[in-house]
Amino acid sequence: MEEAEYESVLCVKPDVHVYRIPPRATNRGYRAAEWQLDQPSWSGRLRITAKGQVAYIKLEDRTSGELFAQAPVDQFPGTAVESVTDSSRYFVIRIEDGNGRRAFIGIGFGDRGDAFDFNVALQDHFKWVKQQCEFAKQAQNPDQGPKLDLSFKEGQTIKLNIASMKKKEGAAGTPRARPTSTGGLSLLPPPPGARTAALAPLPGEHLSVGGSVVQPAVSPSSGGATVSWPQPKPATTATADVWGDFTKSTGSTSSQTQPGAGWVQF
Repeated sequence: MEEAEYESVLCVKPDVHVYRIPPRATNRGYRAAEWQLDQPSWSGRLRITAKGQVAYIKLEDRTSGELFAQAPVDQFPGTAVESVTDSSRYFVIRIEDGNGRRAFIGIGFGDRGDAFDFNVALQDHFKWVKQQCEFAKQAQNPDQGPKLDLSFKEGQTIKLNIASMKKKEGAAGTPRARPTSTGGLSLLPPPPGARTAALAPLPGEHLSVGGSVVQPAVSPSSGGATVSWPQPKPATTATADVWGDFTKSTGSTSSQTQPGAGWVQF
């Protein structure tokens, strides 16, 4: 059982005018200037519907929706709908009453945009009809359609460039790892004015005192277990000019510094 066709609405325009047109004497086309444009024969609403591949131009009453005339369109452009030669707002359509009688009447839109929508709605419908016909032909004869050939031709080759993901050692731009001490301990310099704590470095490390490297003295009798470090000389004079007017301290490192001007006492 075939699927029943449904009717779809393609375009609706609320204001359209109908004109009586004189018979065409020659094949030069219709001209809207020959119609009585100021005296339309009927005014109402235009609605374009589609049922299957056929479109229908229906002229209906604005209020009641009563059908005034209907023009079936099976091809566009064609004899069922023709444009006039002197305006883009007027057309000639062929109406039918269902009993085999036909007549040509003129229709016109007050707005040029409405005429454009009327024309585009018919064009889009018959583009869809053409696509459906092509799809149906391809479905019936699938082998006759164009095939996409992706195979290599005789003598044709392909070249692939694969970049190596391994970086060469010592290449330019490669950051080198910072050397670490043997014991893995990083010594930071003491703050200004603070006492230097005596740290026992690990074997292989050196102690810097006063900008010079001091080698530890290892007792031969102890087998290298006892290490004696020379004691740094105490500072004879320390002046902290950057902190303000401080009291100078002299003598041993156990002397206390008295607060002076500019010193904040906690």
